[in-house]
Amino acid sequence: MGLGVSLCRGMAVFCFEGFSMTLSLEASMADKKKYRWVLLMAFIAITLIYVSFGIFGYLAYGDETKDIITLNLPNNLSAIATKVGLCIALAFTFPIMMHPIYEIVEMKLASIGWFQKLRCIARGERLVVQGARMLVLLILSTTASSIPGFGSFISLVGSTLCALLSFVLPATFHLLLMGSNLKIWQRAVDYIILLIGLVFAGYGTYDALRDHIASS
Repeated sequence: MGLGVSLCRGMAVFCFEGFSMTLSLEASMADKKKYRWVLLMAFIAITLIYVSFGIFGYLAYGDETKDIITLNLPNNLSAIATKVGLCIALAFTFPIMMHPIYEIVEMKLASIGWFQKLRCIARGERLVVQGARMLVLLILSTTASSIPGFGSFISLVGSTLCALLSFVLPATFHLLLMGSNLKIWQRAVDYIILLIGLVFAGYGTYDALRDHIASS
């Protein structure tokens, strides 16, 4: 039961991995004042969809529910159509999720001397940028295809990287950048979020690794 709860927590945090795109999306909005309302509505809608999907999946298959729910579907036309639809959705949403990573890689490339010289060559800069993006995709695809236990891995990522990205780093940056201007209760909230994030990351990582060792 403890492992199941921990696994669920890690997956729940991982489901909101798009959190890293909040700044990029806000910067691209024409009316930035509406961003908080749009973000709130998006979080509510996505949370309801995730919860409903999980409940209906468990009601349908119970303890036999697999890490990837499509593996529970029968091999018929409707199941194949569902899998194809998911693949199409992934093909359209994955580039959006990769946008912050591409920006970081391209910023690193721009600071390298030989890359700056390529700007004088026709299409040289474009070819290197596209090649770097393809390399990132290749690394991610190879990593994803070599994962033995999808559920345990997702829980581990959610408990470590996603927890740090969602709780620890925002609170830390807020304290570092705005610490002198914050009120006492605002600092207390940041420290509470920071502490909860660290405890969640440590305990979730321990449970995910213990679950992986027990299953292997």
